[in-house]
Parts: sequence; C-alpha cells; structure tokens
Amino acid sequence: MSANDYRVERDSMGELRVPAEALWGAQTQRAVQNFPLSGLAMPRGFIRALGLVKWAAAGANIELGQLDRVRGYAIQKAALEVAEGRHDAQFPVDVFQTGSGTSSNMNANEVIAYLATQYAGGTAVHPNDHVNRSQSSNDVIPTCIHLAAAVALTEQLLPGLKELSETIGRKAGDVGDVVKTGRTHLMDAVPLTFAQELGAWRAQVDDGIARIQSCRPRLHALALGGTAVGSGINAPEGFAAQAVTLLSQQTGLDLHPARNLFAAVAAQDTAVELSGQLRVLAVVLSKIANDLRWMNSGPLAGLGEIALPALQPGSSIMPGKVNPVVPEAVAMIGAQVIGNDATIAVAGQSGSFQLNVMLPVIAHNLLQSIGLLANAARTLGRSAVAGFTVNAGQVAAALDRNPMLVTALAPVIGYDQAAAIAKRALAEGRPIRDVAAEMTGLDAARLAKLLDPAALTRGGMRQGADGG
Repeated sequence: MSANDYRVERDSMGELRVPAEALWGAQTQRAVQNFPLSGLAMPRGFIRALGLVKWAAAGANIELGQLDRVRGYAIQKAALEVAEGRHDAQFPVDVFQTGSGTSSNMNANEVIAYLATQYAGGTAVHPNDHVNRSQSSNDVIPTCIHLAAAVALTEQLLPGLKELSETIGRKAGDVGDVVKTGRTHLMDAVPLTFAQELGAWRAQVDDGIARIQSCRPRLHALALGGTAVGSGINAPEGFAAQAVTLLSQQTGLDLHPARNLFAAVAAQDTAVELSGQLRVLAVVLSKIANDLRWMNSGPLAGLGEIALPALQPGSSIMPGKVNPVVPEAVAMIGAQVIGNDATIAVAGQSGSFQLNVMLPVIAHNLLQSIGLLANAARTLGRSAVAGFTVNAGQVAAALDRNPMLVTALAPVIGYDQAAAIAKRALAEGRPIRDVAAEMTGLDAARLAKLLDPAALTRGGMRQGADGG
C-alpha cells in the first residue's frame, strides 16, 4: 500500500493505516483486520437502526445540554444519511466479530464522526466523546436488534403475511366449492372442499400474524439508556425517555424504554421469543408449500389435483418437464429459518452476568429470517396460490373411487360391514356406491343421500340406523 492509498488514524491502542477513501477510523480498521471470517456484513436493517439510534441519541443529548448544537445537528445529519443507506459501503465489519457488537457500534461512531466533522464546518466531532455520548455498545446493539426487527415486522413481514392470507381467501372463493378427497397419513380420507383445505391454510397464516403481534410489546421495549450494565452510568437523567421518544416519532412505532434496563442489556429473551414465532411461520409456510407440491404432483403418475403456474423449464435433460419451483424455494426458506432459530437459541443462552456476547449473530439471523419469510409469503401467494388451477376431472374421478366414503355408512350398517365394502371396492376398482348396493340392500336413493360427497363435507351424523 503506497502512501497515497492510506491515511494514519489513531485510537487508544495506537496508530493504524486506514484506506484513504474510507470514512471509518482505527477501531473499525482493527475489526476489519481481526475478523476476516465470513464476508458477511451486518444487515441493512441493522445499519439503518444504528443510524436512527445515533440520530436520536444526539437529539436527546442536545435537549439535555450534553452536546452543543453545532456538533449535535451535524451528528444528526450524518446519522440520518447512514440510516438512509447512503454510506453502506462504509460498514465492512464482519457479522462474526466481538460478541457485544462493539466493532459495529464504533464503525457507526467513526463514520458519523468523520461526516459530522465536515458538516460542522471543521469543528472536530469525536466518535466516542460526541457520537457515542450517553451510550455504550452494550445498550446500543440490543436496542438496534429490537428496533431493526420491529421495523422489519412492520414494513416487510406483517404486510407479506396479510397479502398471503388475502390471496388464499380469494383463491378459496374461486375454487372452494369443489369437493376433493381428504388425506391423512398420505392415505385417502373422507372428503372436504377446497374452501375447507385452503381455509385451514389461511387460519394458520392468520394465527402466525397473531403470534408475531403478541411479541411486539416486548420488542418495542428498548435497552437504550442502560449504557454499560443497565445502571445508566454516564447517561443523564431523562436520556432514555427523550431518545426513545425521538425514535418513536421517526419510525412511527410505539417504542418505550425497557422497564428493567439491566435485563434489557444482559439478555436477549425477546429476540429468542420472536425467533420462535418465526420458526412457527417457517413451519406454516413449509406445510402449505408441501401441500401444493403434492397436489400438483404428476401430471400423470402423481395426484394431479391442481396445476401450478408453469414458471420455468424443470429439467436440463427431460424436455417439457415443469417443476413446483416456488414451493420448493419456500420449503428451503423454512429450513433456513428453523436453522436460524437454533442459532438464536444458542446465542440467547450465551450471556454471562450483565451482557450477552453473541449479539451480532442474533441480529444477522433474526433479520434474515424476517426478510426471508416476508419474501416467501408474498412469492408463495403471487406465484403459486393465486395462479393454480383445479383439475376437476382428476379430482372427481379420485373422489368417486375413494373407499373412505364408506365412513358415512358405518353408523347405519356398522363398522365391520362398512370395512368389508371398502376392501371389496378397492380390490375390484369399483365405486363404493355400487358395491354398497350389492352388499347392504339399501336402496339407491338412500345410498345416494348417504354417500353424497358434498354433504359429507358438512360433518355431523349421516342418517341414523333407523333410516331417518
């Protein structure tokens, strides 16, 4: 590296060469050199939250007389630029870094200080003394985890899930009257309608929304103001309330300081809780995706109940093959989110005394899960659920041969005789109604009423043994 390619920066450990074009300083450079581990930078949502926290902290410090207005306003201007994504290339620190996230906090402090010094007309802005004033990495990073996740839920996941729920509802309205064979254990079961099957999917998605919503009061509680261990040392009285009020105004979220700042700094229980609810959603979307795959299987040797939209060629060797690519992608997202949850659980239990020491990986995995599930919900709805068509002939043919229709006869003729009818119908490949007419003596009109598939989907007792 030639002298023109770098500048010399200093921190408490001494001098260090920093790339000339970089906005960061010595502490960020040390992290870049210390952690060449994954090539994964901290997520955009997290950097956005860092910028917002620094903006709010500067505003609170101005109001409380801890920062002069020249420096404070310059910090706020630079911090908002960071939040808006204008300087993302200046955040190179690896996810796998110091467990408190101090390197990322100092990365923000140094970048903002560099910019703010320019905006303050050359008045020196110090990363620690001014940008980090009234804060510690130990309360800033937990605050950013909560804030970034809360924003991502509001802007990405909850709208995506609502869209999927509404898409399923519309499709149920379009094809809901079609009666089909139910399946348990992947084996034929009593009938249900497409409306009932899709209605179950929608209920799962809606329950997932409710689960996410139930986490939000705790997610909106922020650690900011706790500083190093939760005591609030070096933060003036009223700082937490003032800074969090500003964050609420900036984001539109109902945020508030955590009721116990020691717990907010020491533990990541809410992140673990939210991740668990994201895991439930991963299971829900995987279930819907796999149902679609099975229903679409074929076209000749599978179930062939529906045809998913043909999105791309399915094979490099078999011409004409089309695969259920979107449900497959969603199932893979489900696997990733479940893995992320395991990581977050392990990370969540990795706190000792007053600080968790796996904060960056919690942030990375939590925000990745939220983003993946939001995209999965939208894509599954738009590219699979909305456009599938029902193969009515295939559905009707399978339903007509379904031996489990005999379940409706059991209250009339008894379980054993009903089972014998089912076995014979299956062995001979004949409709249940024809075999039942031969084996029971029930007249055709009564059998038609007992074995009406649409009526069977409404539940209840089918005609008692007295023939009523």
